[in-house]
Amino acid sequence: MKRLHWPRWMPIDPYILLLLGTVGLAALLPARGTSADVASGASTAAIAFLFFLYGARLSTREALDGLRHWRLHVTVLACTFVVFPALGLASRALVPVLLTHPLYQGLLFLTLVPSTIQSSIAFTSIARGNVPAAICAGSFSSLVGIVVTPLLAAGLLGGSGGGFSADSLVKIVLQLLVPFVAGQLLRPWIGDFVARHKKVLGYVDRGSILLVVYTAFSAGMVQGIWHQVSPARLGALLAVEAVLLAVMLLLTWYGAKALRFSREDRIAIQFAGSKKSLASGLPMASVLFGAHASLAVLPLMLFHQMQLMVCAVIAKRRSHDPEPDPHTAPEPAAPSRTTVATSPRPR
Repeated sequence: MKRLHWPRWMPIDPYILLLLGTVGLAALLPARGTSADVASGASTAAIAFLFFLYGARLSTREALDGLRHWRLHVTVLACTFVVFPALGLASRALVPVLLTHPLYQGLLFLTLVPSTIQSSIAFTSIARGNVPAAICAGSFSSLVGIVVTPLLAAGLLGGSGGGFSADSLVKIVLQLLVPFVAGQLLRPWIGDFVARHKKVLGYVDRGSILLVVYTAFSAGMVQGIWHQVSPARLGALLAVEAVLLAVMLLLTWYGAKALRFSREDRIAIQFAGSKKSLASGLPMASVLFGAHASLAVLPLMLFHQMQLMVCAVIAKRRSHDPEPDPHTAPEPAAPSRTTVATSPRPR
């Protein structure tokens, strides 16, 4: 019997359907009372295990090799943690005409989240870009984001986000950074096991995120915050996010060209510098926003699907670009010992 595969022409990632199904489950059967406490504890443990796996997967040698291409990584980090937040702050002018204040907070939090790893690698590979640079750029962004995202959220969102305090920052460190460091320290002993069971552990990754989504949206249902969002506001949010994504795609591509990066490097910068990580953002939001996390992560979930659909089209078109680009001065790519498939499923 042949295995069923998701059609490549289908624009929606099947994992997004699972996320939507989880939201629907939380709406119909939200966790309450003791069940909510159990779900919250399981979600906390799942988040810690998720970042432990991130640490176990990141090769220290590859990370050190990637530092040789420091200009590219600084550019990606600047796009992720400087340009994106600046645009998020500018969107404050849209309140209350297009966005409610809670939706604006979620949009601003979206701009503070680190970049993706897997989808940046996948799209860079399809577009024939600098894959080793994309690997390191995504990894560096995720690592820096564990510390920088909570600090930016505390500074830019302040007490209105639902519990930003020294205790929240300590909780982030204990729940995200400590497991990540533990994974790095244990990598010499468990790295091979993680590599051999990458597919199975990938299901653990996604299952953990689904649990976080269920817990967050259950709390939102119990608190009754979904009555604050109308279809018109959701449509406005989608329009704002479409403009945000378009601006970042243009800035990363033409900005990298102005900085005289090679075509391969520009591709890595565009895909790593214009996207946001659902896998990193959801756990952080659950820690930082508590009962208000459901509205906080809604903009991130919508943006995540939008970036996958748009970047898939761009990557396909970039794959047909001419090989040489005489208008740039190529910079040597960072070496890598990692082999990446040409068409993995982006996340």
